[in-house]
Amino acid sequence: MTIVADKLQAGSLGAVGYDDEGVKTKEWTLIDQGKLVDYEKIRDQAHIVGQTASDGCCYADSWGTVQFQRMPNVSLRPGAAKLSVDELISKVDKGIYIAGRGSYSIDQQRYNFQFGGQVFYAIEKGKIAGMLDDVAYQANTQEFWNSCAAVCDQSDYRLFGSFFDGKGQPSQVSAVSHGSASSRFNAVNVINTGRKIG
Repeated sequence: MTIVADKLQAGSLGAVGYDDEGVKTKEWTLIDQGKLVDYEKIRDQAHIVGQTASDGCCYADSWGTVQFQRMPNVSLRPGAAKLSVDELISKVDKGIYIAGRGSYSIDQQRYNFQFGGQVFYAIEKGKIAGMLDDVAYQANTQEFWNSCAAVCDQSDYRLFGSFFDGKGQPSQVSAVSHGSASSRFNAVNVINTGRKIG
């Protein structure tokens, strides 16, 4: 598992040439094959991690607000080995294929979370066996990423994103993208979110 940060990907919501401190933007690796190797930082944070330069992550949402550290695009790099979605699914005995982004809930420390999706498919013995509804998955950050078992190749990579990444007090919004290919996570807690009425 390798995760990269950037402000450069063509078509991404966070692509710009320079941040609000005038720092030229770039791409850099945050996690290299499962090992944390770097952080995102602005000019007054670089010395904290023993570095001398900003990553170009300082932004304000308008001329009338104060710039501060904001998230760049953060993406899961596609797998290096050839792996299609069909091949990924064929290796799952019992699971759920979740496509798209749905509702979410994240604690203030960004540690525990719950995510949904747009559509859900049951996987049985390596084949799609029908649609499901009212699905969400829960985990904490360390357990979830440690359960990443496979990532499809570049042919399946795509960008998603949000125009409303909110941070700060008073709150500011920022646009950011996250890229990924389809991935398999083992033994993640899945819940039924359906409501009974009456």
